[in-house]
Amino acid sequence: MVSMRQLFLQHVAQTSDFPLMMEIEKAEGVYMYGTNGQVYLDLISGIGVSNVGHRHPRVVSAIQEQLEKYMHLMVYGEFVHGPQVQLSEALHQTLPKHLDNVYIVNSGTEAVEGALKLAKRYTGRTELISCYNAYHGSTQGALSVNGSEGFKNAFRPLLPDVRHIHYNKIEDLERITTRTAAVIIETVQGEAGVRVPENDYLKKLRARCTETGTLLILDEIQSGFGRTGTFWAFEQFGIEPDILLCAKGMGGGMPIGAFIAPQHIMAAFKTNPILGHCTTFGGHPVSCVASLATINVIKEENLLAGVQAKADLFKQLLVHPRIKAIRNCGLMMAAEFESFDVLKAVIDKAIERGVLTDWFLFCDNSMRIAPPLVITEEQIREACRVILQVIDEALMSQKFGKLKS
Repeated sequence: MVSMRQLFLQHVAQTSDFPLMMEIEKAEGVYMYGTNGQVYLDLISGIGVSNVGHRHPRVVSAIQEQLEKYMHLMVYGEFVHGPQVQLSEALHQTLPKHLDNVYIVNSGTEAVEGALKLAKRYTGRTELISCYNAYHGSTQGALSVNGSEGFKNAFRPLLPDVRHIHYNKIEDLERITTRTAAVIIETVQGEAGVRVPENDYLKKLRARCTETGTLLILDEIQSGFGRTGTFWAFEQFGIEPDILLCAKGMGGGMPIGAFIAPQHIMAAFKTNPILGHCTTFGGHPVSCVASLATINVIKEENLLAGVQAKADLFKQLLVHPRIKAIRNCGLMMAAEFESFDVLKAVIDKAIERGVLTDWFLFCDNSMRIAPPLVITEEQIREACRVILQVIDEALMSQKFGKLKS
């Protein structure tokens, strides 16, 4: 009989030659349960998605209730969908007053695509600026503003008139001019290995964008929805964006994203041409109620209050000569090792012991630590105990392998 793993390899499109191949039959809270009886403590939240944990009861309940009413009815923007309206209002309540118009899509990369189009349409300009080592998604527009040539070259030609600057480099801000439609930037760089803005970098970026009439697009697809200890990461840095992007942790496990802007900017999509941006499934009512439930869980269960203490506990416990540094903004964390080879051996052994971690696309010597915000102190201690144990085991295995060869 053909196994599920064999069917997976035969019929499910692969994104690499080395998928993890974990077969999960159930997930709840911070744990995933394999078909082989293995229990995995999830330290990466499906790459920043399960901020309130897997299958949070309130999210599941909201989904079930909506399924009894209706699912898809009409393409986005035509009907008054209660779930869309309620979610948009709830998002607005978390934001500065000028960010009052929400365009709900299906994913982070779609939010990026919509925001880039909006910036060009509203400003009448064509130049886009992003950062080196930035990750904004994989569709062609989003890929154009990614900051890694290795990911882009095979797919050129991409969008023209895209420039890059170095994150945290104040001198590069002079490259933003009156030709620039928008700067798109991660408030905290994710796939670069958790790089936090320094020396009032974001304030100076905000000032330069204001000076040149450039729209500032903040990508909070990874850092939003409480990941950094505030609902939005930009709250910690004294600035406000013109357009805000969110997804990942937004849906409590359901697919959803959004780009958010002032109404007068978003109105650019309504004329010349009409339907300047449209989507069939964006704002799907089931995803919207899941997102609204997620917001309510974060607020009413006071999840933000515990983020910094939990991050501090990780930093206190993860002390080892092979860990060169730990960078973080809340529970968006990176533990740096000397090389990818060492890190990969540690990750593999940690998974064998039931702790799931990962690395970063543009920083492959650093371990990603981004657990559900509901993780407990006891669970953090257990995860760190396993990681420290497998570091020594991985190094011994490598050393023994070299001796044998």
